[in-house]
Amino acid sequence: MKKLLILFAALLALLPAPALAWGEYAHRTIAEITGQNIKPSTAAKIRELLRSEALLGTPECDLKSISDASVWPDCVRRDRLRWGYTAPWHYQNVDICKDFTLRGNCPGGNCVSAQIDRNAALLANKSLPAHVRLEAFAFLVHFTSDLHMPLHAGDRSDRGGNDVSAAYGIVEGRMNLHWLWDGPLAERAITDGANIVRRYSASERGEMSMGTSEEWSREAWEISRDFAYRTAEDGKACGPKMESRAQVDNDEIRALVPVARLQIQRAGLRLARLLDEALV
Repeated sequence: MKKLLILFAALLALLPAPALAWGEYAHRTIAEITGQNIKPSTAAKIRELLRSEALLGTPECDLKSISDASVWPDCVRRDRLRWGYTAPWHYQNVDICKDFTLRGNCPGGNCVSAQIDRNAALLANKSLPAHVRLEAFAFLVHFTSDLHMPLHAGDRSDRGGNDVSAAYGIVEGRMNLHWLWDGPLAERAITDGANIVRRYSASERGEMSMGTSEEWSREAWEISRDFAYRTAEDGKACGPKMESRAQVDNDEIRALVPVARLQIQRAGLRLARLLDEALV
């Protein structure tokens, strides 16, 4: 076991810094939850839109399913010449030590909540060509997921926790607070307990799917403040910034798992509602 941990730590140290997004596993899981909870008519209309994939001209980035859509915006963003302008659309880091407001944190609509609203409207516009609506569909799927990652919504001027060195339990190696929530914590949240990908009851969908993009922004910002930073900084989210590595121990990880799990469920069910509304 000790040798395996050492090997895992060595592999972590070789990995590049993560992009500003949930890990692929979380994105695809959220999309699968959505797929289980949309109306059959919505699923049929999505299949129709997917037929126009070739017109997008992104052969290196598949867009053949809702699961593909969940990661397509991260894939195309690698082509900075063509898609680099979309980078600010993936987040909106509002200072957790100030009052919540999107004013000033979403210049020109270049933030994740504004792009959720924009792409929902584009998807709903039946006068637009199918491939334009397909692009909007992919962005809507991805950005609804992104907004529910707390470190896309609140930070301390540290690039959503990317500048906060962190340790995940006993695992050593190069990691930061954003990556911790992005990868290992999200994966633990998905795999702990009963299968998270399922058809939810009407009462569950009603309870978790309501709200607006701004309300979801505030909710994720509060989680960033009250859980992500407070845990990393030993209970003082807005105290002096820690200079040492943030140690998120095993007990803290166990306490954070249901928080991350709920955000993943909310994202899947809220996206299902948005798609049902846009594709009536």
